[in-house]
Amino acid sequence: MSSPAPPPAGPPAGPGAVAVLLATLGRRVREEIDTALRAEQLTMRHLSALGHLARRPGLSYSELGRRAGVTAQSMQATLRQLEERGAVERRTEPGRGRVAELHVTPDGRRLLTRAEKAVAEVERVMLAPVPRPERALLARTLVGMLGRLGEDTP
Repeated sequence: MSSPAPPPAGPPAGPGAVAVLLATLGRRVREEIDTALRAEQLTMRHLSALGHLARRPGLSYSELGRRAGVTAQSMQATLRQLEERGAVERRTEPGRGRVAELHVTPDGRRLLTRAEKAVAEVERVMLAPVPRPERALLARTLVGMLGRLGEDTP
């Protein structure tokens, strides 16, 4: 992971400055997470699917896709890759119009644990200069913003 840039000299100025900062930060964090997950041969979409299925086994392709912000067809491809790796298993017969009952396997749980550790390390480095009380406030603020936008907390 590259070393973090020094914080800006002052608060953002001008209309939309905070939105641009958030978008830029989001892009950079995503790049760092993608790099960390590459070591496990995973993507954010794989991590999202594994995480959601670990918390709520049996979710449909459509529901997983909605949570990840992708189409059901795209999520099917992602889950097929996870099935091929032995990280996810289908407990129903495949077929058109059927709801697939998908579950994370023990191998998938180990993979998820390694991936979550990699993401936690990205977060640790990113938040190192931020005092702990401010981290808690930042997390609450971001969750509140997501909620107002109608997004589930990841």
